[in-house]
Amino acid sequence: MSTVSTETVRTPRTVERIIQGQSVMDGAGVKINRVLTNTLQRRLDPFLMLDNFGSDAANDYIAGFPDHPHRGFETVTYMLEGRMRHRDSAGNEGLLANGGVQWMTAGRGVIHSEMPEQEHGRMEGFQLWLNLPAKDKLCKPWYRDFTAEQVPSFTTADGASVRVIAGSSHGVQGAVQRAVTEPVYVDVALPAGAAFSQRIPAGHNAFIFVYRGAVDIDGKPVASGRMAIFENSADSDGVQLHASEDARFILLAGQPLNEPIAQYGPFVMNTQAELMQAVEDFRAGLLGEEAHA
Repeated sequence: MSTVSTETVRTPRTVERIIQGQSVMDGAGVKINRVLTNTLQRRLDPFLMLDNFGSDAANDYIAGFPDHPHRGFETVTYMLEGRMRHRDSAGNEGLLANGGVQWMTAGRGVIHSEMPEQEHGRMEGFQLWLNLPAKDKLCKPWYRDFTAEQVPSFTTADGASVRVIAGSSHGVQGAVQRAVTEPVYVDVALPAGAAFSQRIPAGHNAFIFVYRGAVDIDGKPVASGRMAIFENSADSDGVQLHASEDARFILLAGQPLNEPIAQYGPFVMNTQAELMQAVEDFRAGLLGEEAHA
């Protein structure tokens, strides 16, 4: 059993703005709500993208994500409900199911697929793209699946049920730690009338995405399907939220890299020359090789 400590926030952040995602299609025709788009990459550095997918209609997800490449960043897939099979060119394979997390460091390159292993029922979850620092962009690829039971969780005195995917919350260490970007990634179920606090370093960029119910942040309501970006303030020590009704949200924070971002589809590097090299390596079948590391 994890030891839970009280997380007191004395100077909470306020909301800078509220974002409504864009409805897009990705993969072979999967319907997605793209919450964090490339226009927010600098503001929410080190986070590059956040997709929310969720449908009871098989036609919205059944085509999945056939083989496609990545280089220069990490992908974090969090499955709330459904079954998705991962296979990649580094020889990794895993099944992502209800409550599970898949963390993949693309590094110098992988080609992978994410395909549904269901033909009916609900599929719902998130995929986050987390940038890598320049010194690690051509690192060896890494991959790990975490079952629901392997994701640390706890319940606060106020009744908040918290799952800690990355970083730490209330003294509980998450499934993954990263030294440079220091990401915090928690999933919180908050009953109506309850409050939740999370300490966050003042230098981190932070946001929440509400996907059930609604929350209130310093008098500002955030409805389901909306992302709230928190203000950055040198004297802030975290965030506080209240549930105006039964709510569920993910909260993310990370240390900005403050490095150039050069992106071309599934490749995220620091310069256009590095992007061109990534495309050439992919076309030559060399993605993931150490030749250009």
